[in-house]
Amino acid sequence: MNYKDTAEKLVPLLGGKDNIISATHCATRLRLVLQDDSKADKGEIEELEGVKGAFASSGQFQIIFGTGNVNKVYEQLQPHLGVQETENVSHSDAVKQKMNPFARFAKTLSNIFVPIIPAIVASGLLMGLLGMMKAFEWVSADSAFIVLLDMFSSAAFIILPILIGVSASKEFGANPYLGAVIGGILTHPSLLNPWGLAEAKPEYLNFAGMDIAMLGYQGTVIPILLAVYVMSKIEKGLRKVVPNSIDLLVTPFLTIISTGFIALIAIGPLGRGLGSGITTALTYVYDTAGFLAGLIFGGTYSLIVLTGVHHSFHAIEAGLLADLGKNYLLPIWSMANVAQGGAGLAVFFMTKRAKTKEIALPGAFSSFLGITEPVIFGVNLRYRNPFIGGMIGGALGGAYVVFTNVAANAYGLTGIPMIAIVAPFGTAAVVNYLIGFAIAVAGAFIATMLLGIKEEEKK
Repeated sequence: MNYKDTAEKLVPLLGGKDNIISATHCATRLRLVLQDDSKADKGEIEELEGVKGAFASSGQFQIIFGTGNVNKVYEQLQPHLGVQETENVSHSDAVKQKMNPFARFAKTLSNIFVPIIPAIVASGLLMGLLGMMKAFEWVSADSAFIVLLDMFSSAAFIILPILIGVSASKEFGANPYLGAVIGGILTHPSLLNPWGLAEAKPEYLNFAGMDIAMLGYQGTVIPILLAVYVMSKIEKGLRKVVPNSIDLLVTPFLTIISTGFIALIAIGPLGRGLGSGITTALTYVYDTAGFLAGLIFGGTYSLIVLTGVHHSFHAIEAGLLADLGKNYLLPIWSMANVAQGGAGLAVFFMTKRAKTKEIALPGAFSSFLGITEPVIFGVNLRYRNPFIGGMIGGALGGAYVVFTNVAANAYGLTGIPMIAIVAPFGTAAVVNYLIGFAIAVAGAFIATMLLGIKEEEKK
């Protein structure tokens, strides 16, 4: 592939460099913020060498090149992007400016929680290893290895408010180390760790006539989000009025002391109640609606992916893990993802276009590993019916995993890799997950074959 040639041809097809506000890339896609998305010639772009699909979503025009290619195309594209080089436009800010308030809120949550996924996944895998070692008695239950592994696996959840504090501070434009301090206050050893609460009751501290429960916020999500948001407003406000000569001393001091009091007196209890309320409501729907909930959520999740809002669900999933110790939403999302792969596989067998075959097969297997963008945007949406077939398969698979109570102990992994974070719940959970996987893929494949595709629908 000639990366330089592709990059040179890409600029005019995007409406010229004056139409490009900002550009960046992820593992598989070139992400651009354009002044006017309608100026981009999607059809011609998709015909370029190496392009596996193009689409507009979440305020960005995204072009799929695949792992290993996208970074090289971006490197060759940079010299042609004079706008962002001279004006130093923040890509994240440029994206948000093109979004409605709801999408902007979802993007904010995504930016906060996506960076900490590796820590949560690592903890989930460690918990899975620990669970298997205990279940199969590979080593003595009181061995030093088990004790240490238990520490390693629970660490990320215990300091979750600190991790979120750092990430949220960056997103809200505050000092990330002050955010970490607020997270540390909410998880201070002087506060009773709720993970080990059992029948014990927290002590109360009387402050200014108010009783403050000395209860920690280990593993919680909403309290630290609200606290850091308030902290960011306080810090920014102080920096506007505090003289530069004493800013380093005064601003951090006043920010921490004021936010600390507000967090423990008001925000903490309020956030804990709000988080518990969300968990209770979701659990009620899950328990009451049963497989119907999986049918609906599994069927509609792919539509949510199109908006980019799905990343904001990480906040809810983290709350479920903190409150219940399990994530029963992720298996549903996984069924929706792999179903799109099943639909893409059907397209591979039905299409007569060589370029579509080149995208469909690897895109389908990519979705089985949890990466759905290539098959959704590069194949299924282009023919419409396969996307609908994927929704049908996702609904069927989602219904099954809810009916059999499949859950995970982390978030961020779907498809085949998710088996590792389902395993801690036992062999039956893994078997039911795999059955749901097969139902989703087969259901989507059959539905797509029945619905068919029309080659002339390609634009």
